[in-house]
This record gives sequence, structure tokens and C-alpha cells, in this order.
Amino acid sequence: MKILSIDTASDICGVSILEDENLICNLDNNTGRTHSENLMPMVENAFSKFNLSLKDIDLLVCDKGPGSFTGIRIGIATVMAFHDSFDIPCVGISSLEALAYNTRNVVKNNSYVCSIINCKNDNCYFALYENKDGIFEELIEPQTENIDSTLAILDSYCKDSIENFESTTITFVGDGCKIYKDKISSYFTNVLFADDSFNDLNSYSLGLAGLIHYNENIDVGDVLPLYLKKPQAQRLLEEKEKMKNSN
Repeated sequence: MKILSIDTASDICGVSILEDENLICNLDNNTGRTHSENLMPMVENAFSKFNLSLKDIDLLVCDKGPGSFTGIRIGIATVMAFHDSFDIPCVGISSLEALAYNTRNVVKNNSYVCSIINCKNDNCYFALYENKDGIFEELIEPQTENIDSTLAILDSYCKDSIENFESTTITFVGDGCKIYKDKISSYFTNVLFADDSFNDLNSYSLGLAGLIHYNENIDVGDVLPLYLKKPQAQRLLEEKEKMKNSN
């Protein structure tokens, strides 16, 4: 099965082609927020390098968020256009799950991974997964909280739900690792932090997660954005309305 994986949820514009779990082509580049200009040329470049086209693709995978609102919309719109034009099955994967798959070859079986993405002002996106024979099972669904609440939620869940938690190691992955490392370390005794090379979104890991979802028939079909917080413009508008109503 050939898979086209597209990731536009961050500053990285990512395009990968996979043959089942094997990577054929990877063109992940930090292009800033210029995905509308770079995505299609990158897709065409990937196809050209290996003499492929959309007719050869059996599965489309894209990042549904959380992340850049504009970037997420660009990636989803592109994948859905390909889906509608060529009737190719498609799967949406969360940024947090894709990050967990970055660690697939370095964390032990039956161990725990917390994906954490910084979203400014001491807030973060996070989710908790368990590695079950290379498939990351979601234990805490993607959500957004301030870092203190995030750590309290994790701590409460782990103590209530994980047997022998005191001897259990959690691996943290994502750009929140560096920013919140001291707070995380002060909260948990058995903790590991993924190497810097694993903390960026990666379209290969995204495609790998998409393949597993497809094989397990999980969330296959129309891809919808995963917005864990309202866009800034909407939040500002609501704040203005509150101020207006309070006067």
C-alpha cells in the first residue's frame, strides 16, 4: 500500500510517501507559515522523484491538529481535494499522536508517552499514550490546559489507572519538553525526555499512524480539524463582546 502523508500543522511543511511502513520519500522542511505556497510543489517534487502520481496512492493521511489554524486548513483541504478527485481513502491523525509515533523505535513496549506541544502563555496541548506492540493506544485524549493543570491531570490519571506507577517511566515528546522540562521533572520522578530530533512533527510518523488507523478501521473517512481552542480572532471578538455587555 502506498501512502501520501501531509503535515502542515506547524512551521514544518511535511510530505512523505510510504510503501506500507517503509519510507520512500520524505520532504519535511521548516518553511515558516508559507504552506499555501510550498505544499503543492513539494507534493509534485516527491511524485516526480519516484515517477509516481496520485493514481498510485492507496491512502491519504494528514495532520488534523492541534496546531496552526491556517496550516491545518491547508493540509486538510488539500487531502480532501485529492480524496474527492481520485476516491482515495483518507485518515486524519492528531499532531499529538504523530509525535508519539516519533518514539516508536526508542520506547519500550507497554511504556507510556506523553506528547506535549507548547501553545504560549504557559499553556500546552497534551495527550497520553501507551505503546502496545508498536501501536500507541490513547489513554488521555488530546486537550489543552495550562502546564500546572496538565501535570496535575497526568499525575491523577497515572496514580489512579497505572499499576505500580511509582516504578513506571513516562517519556515526554514534543516542543513542550524543553520549555516545561523543569516543571515536569519536579512533578514526576521517573521521567525521560525525547531527544531533540524527535520533538518536531514528522510526516513519516504521521503516515505510519495513519496506516495503523486504516488497518484498524479507525476514523477513516472525511477529515475534520481538531481545534482544541478557539482561533485568536474569535477569542478577541468574544472578549470585546463581554466588555461591551459589562458596560
